[in-house]
Order: sequence, then structure tokens, then C-alpha cells
Amino acid sequence: MTVNQHVSDKVSKIEPLLTEWRRDLHQFPELGWCEYQTTAYIVEKLTPLSFQLFLGKEVSDSVSRMGLPTEEEDQWHLDRARKNGVPLELLEKMKGSHTGVVAQLDTGKPGKHMAFRFDIDALPIHETPDAEHAPVREQFASRHDGQMHACGHDGHTSIGLGVAHLLHDLKDELTGVYTLIFQPAEEGVRGAQSIVEKGWLDQADLFLAGHIMDQPVGTIVPGISSSLATSKYNVTFSGVSSHAGASPETGQNALFAAATAATQLYGIARHSAGATRMNVGKLIAGNGRNIIADTAYMEIETRGETNELNEYVSTKALTILKASADMHGVQVTSELVGKGISAQSDEIWSEIISSSVQGSKYVKHVSSSFEKIGGSEDATFMMERVQAKGGLATYLLYGSNLSAAHHNPAFDYGEGVLSIAVDTLIHIVLNQQT
Repeated sequence: MTVNQHVSDKVSKIEPLLTEWRRDLHQFPELGWCEYQTTAYIVEKLTPLSFQLFLGKEVSDSVSRMGLPTEEEDQWHLDRARKNGVPLELLEKMKGSHTGVVAQLDTGKPGKHMAFRFDIDALPIHETPDAEHAPVREQFASRHDGQMHACGHDGHTSIGLGVAHLLHDLKDELTGVYTLIFQPAEEGVRGAQSIVEKGWLDQADLFLAGHIMDQPVGTIVPGISSSLATSKYNVTFSGVSSHAGASPETGQNALFAAATAATQLYGIARHSAGATRMNVGKLIAGNGRNIIADTAYMEIETRGETNELNEYVSTKALTILKASADMHGVQVTSELVGKGISAQSDEIWSEIISSSVQGSKYVKHVSSSFEKIGGSEDATFMMERVQAKGGLATYLLYGSNLSAAHHNPAFDYGEGVLSIAVDTLIHIVLNQQT
């Protein structure tokens, strides 16, 4: 039996499990740093395997975590997970937004250290109730109102579980060490840096992350040529309330300051060195039509094709926020709650992946070029750390037909992509044996 047939047979056997896991996970989406039930599910599926599991404060550096929920938000999600049957001893390890799992398999034989990242969090989106939406039609739609796996992370987690099961099955044929990172809080680029600071990537020779994308089914894009660096800010304007008719002059209008900032932020000049982005995604202000608003809250983001370009936009944005506050006599505070850097895959990955999957039953095409992604990813921190230590890193794209764009209430993908991704990763593992 050839290596390809050997792998394909093992992938075929777990295909029903990949779908089952994905559909289970899709039903209980959880927001970043609140993935209590998701973490428990991952632990349940990994416990019978030959991995050492690390949980809670072992996963992330507490201080380096970004964009944490409030204590009230965290407690609400913790209570929901408890009501949904997550064991108390497991919740005790995770409480305080220490979610996620690192699973490590040490074969005890000399070889490469390979690390993989699978993101596990969901988005604050109401899933469409449309009867033609596959999760609705097949009865696995989100049971958590206002939260949805609208970016494929349920699939990414399922892929990670599939890789773990096959590494377990193949352990006698393997050499080296395998670290599987089930990362919380990718949305908003909040989680990866704290895992990097915990040291999980310091010894890795090879690092792979990936994403389900709108590409022909069976296509693998072996890497990215660039991603956008980004900064996420929560902004609060604080003014003074007053009666809008009787004494408007005594007020300090936080709403007006925020509105000024919102319009002026979009006036940041584009840069000749490359692409830049600016977005005001949320603005809440005011208490009533006859009240000068004393508070306003904004959520904004900047992006740039390089770290320097993002810093350019970010610096301009902070200047505009302060100037807008000064114009209207209010105070402003800006909190950095997420950050991603620009990164690119090592060129050799095109050759590594092409040679690894030759003859694969699942992979139909390996792209000859890397993709420039218009979004941002905090796996870039992991890529940077591995590359800085002399290792190789890449970010794969797994082709699938999408029913709607990412972050859309009707988002869905063809579940066949799960087998394709697992098959690809396991072929790469076997290709790297010493």
C-alpha cells in the first residue's frame, strides 16, 4: 500500500466524525475568551488519545491576553457552560477567560517539532433562520442566540481534532514532537500573542495554520504573500450632560465629539507605499433627544499592508480622536484590544506541499502562487516567532464553496473541505519524517 493510499484510507474512516464534530461545535458557538463549552468538547475528544493536554493558565500568558470580556460577560458565559454540562473541575481551570487547549505528542524519537494552530471562537452574529440554510435544514444551527460560527472556526477545530486522531493512529511511524494549539479569541486578533508569549512556538521547526476560503473544492493554496497588519481600539468619549433646551451651553457633547471623529477618521490620507484601511464599526451615544450626551463609545480598527503602514493609520487615528475630543471639550480614552502583524509564508512551502500531496485522493490542485489576503490574522504572531527562531511557517487556504461571505449570517461551507484539510496536513507530516 502506498503512503497516499494509507493516509486516504485513514481519512476516509474519520470523515463521518469530522462532520459530526463540526456540526456539534456549530450548535454552541462561543465568543473569544469565553469558549468554555468548546474547550471542554475538545478536551473530551482528545483525552483518549496519546497527547499531553495543557489547559487554563498553561495555554496563554495571562498578562498578554487582549480584548478580554468584562467580569459580568465572562461569568454569564461560564454559567451557561455549567448549565450545558461542562464539568465543574474543568470550569475551575478555565475560569477568568483562560480558554483553549494545547495538545502535545512527543514520540520520544529524534525528529522535527511541528506546530499547528486551529482557531475555536465564534462571532456575535445572529444566524439566519432561512430554511434553505444548511445548518437550519440539517438541524445543527446555532443554539446560542446572537452567536454564530460565521467564519469556519467550527470546521478548523474539527480539522484539528481529525489531525490529532490520525497522529495518534500513526504515532509508531512518526518521529519528533507535535504541538496542536486550539486557540481562543482569533476574532479581533486577540489571542495568539499571549500563546506566543507563553513559549509554545519557541522550539517549533515548522508551523502551519490555515483557513477555509472561497476557492475551488480540492484546491490548496500553500501560503500567503501578505496579510494586513491591524490594530483594534475601544474608544470612550466622556463629557457633561445638560438640558438641551434650557442650558445647552453648559454641556460637553460626547456624541458630537464621537460623530466628528467618525467622519474625520475616514479622511485619513491613503499612503503611496501600499494599501491601508480604516473602519468605524460601532458607535453608541446619547440618552434622549433633549439631553446633551455625556458619553459615547466607539469600536474602530486600522489596517495596513505592512506593519509600518498600519502604524501610520493608527497614529493618525489617535490624533483625530484626541482632536475631536478637544474641539468639543470632552475627554477621550482609547484602549488597544487587538493587534495583528503582517507576515508571509516561506517560499519553500509551495514545494513542500506540492511534493507531499502528490497522488492524494482528496487534494485536486495545489496553487502555484501564494495568496494576498485582504484580512488580518493573529496567527501571524506565531509565524513570526517560528521564523525568527529559524523555522519555517505558513498559512494555508483550504478551498470550498461558500454559501455566503465570511462574517455573514448565511455563511456556510461544503463539509468535504474538512477531509481535504486533514489529508493535506497529515501528508505534510509524513513528508517531514526523518
